[in-house]
Amino acid sequence: MSVVGEPSFVSWTAQRMATASFGGNMTVVDKALPDMVHLIHSHWYQYPPLNPLWLGIQGFTIATLACIAMLGNGMVIYIFSTTKSLRTPSNLMVINLAFSDFCMMFTMAPPMVINCYYQTWVFGPFFCTIYAVCGSTFGTASIWTMTCIAWDRYNVIVKGLSAKPLTMKGSLFQIFLVWASTLIWTLAPVLGWSRYAPEGNLTACGTDYLETNMATQTYVFTYTVFCYFLPLGVIIYAYWYIVQAVAVHERSMREQAKKMNVTTLRSGEQANTSVECKLAKVALMTISLWFMAWTPYAITNLAGIWRLADLNPLATIWSSVFAKANAVYNPIVYAISHPKYKQALYKKFPSLKCGGVPDDSASVASGVTNVDNEGKTASA
Repeated sequence: MSVVGEPSFVSWTAQRMATASFGGNMTVVDKALPDMVHLIHSHWYQYPPLNPLWLGIQGFTIATLACIAMLGNGMVIYIFSTTKSLRTPSNLMVINLAFSDFCMMFTMAPPMVINCYYQTWVFGPFFCTIYAVCGSTFGTASIWTMTCIAWDRYNVIVKGLSAKPLTMKGSLFQIFLVWASTLIWTLAPVLGWSRYAPEGNLTACGTDYLETNMATQTYVFTYTVFCYFLPLGVIIYAYWYIVQAVAVHERSMREQAKKMNVTTLRSGEQANTSVECKLAKVALMTISLWFMAWTPYAITNLAGIWRLADLNPLATIWSSVFAKANAVYNPIVYAISHPKYKQALYKKFPSLKCGGVPDDSASVASGVTNVDNEGKTASA
């Protein structure tokens, strides 16, 4: 992977410095190393080089996101793995999500920061493919793990006693299916169904969404349907019915309290805030952040194969950064809102404690649920 000291890189650097300053008659492709030019789509030849300021902002942004994501997801993996009470089948999914997010930032961020410094891809064609495979693998694994988490919560909260409890073997099997299906999608371009190529800003590599051949168009469309629209649909479906189920349960508890001539059946902090409202907020946050992270990249891919918009290098920067930012959101949504996780976190890192230790019974984000005497479910 070394680039410094190689004759081709040195001569390219000298040639670039000898050319006109930013702007002029150069195109974005003129900044590419000679061994990368054949991979760059002709669409990018019409654009001038990006202002170095944008590349500096991109490098700083992705470096900041990487530090936050790796620290957050690293803590999730450590806390959930070393705390016996948190090693449940449902929480294996959370660990898997944190693992895929950690790996995505660990493999994606450093090369992108280096490429932003050199203002082009400097690691050669082979590592361009490796980079794209890693990004697609860990990103898709994250998407489908989030989908499994949503479905597990739907299964327990909505179906209740009629649901088949998730076991360790069942959880591990789902995780296996997530990674197996992910590898099928991400290795397909390596085997000839579409291809991986540098993106317009030349600081990252991904699926080539600009080719007009049938292989590329069918791959991008099918991949988008099965790895964006289908998971999004499942997540929305699951949380829609979860909120409805909790609303029904809350209504029945209020009616029971009225019959008993009491204000509420809850005590303490639980009486101040409706579980229904809490869960609705968590569901809205989950869906909104997921949609915000992956939609720009999905739009970019579909706009590319169908020529729906004139994609420029600057647009490809932010669609890619938004997708990677999902690795920052997930520890917040799936772990920090988990009270037992926070208790374990405060126990191992007391300096992080800013307030009182939360009550276990107040969580609506946890995948663990209890069944009450009437056979209905309430969030643990």
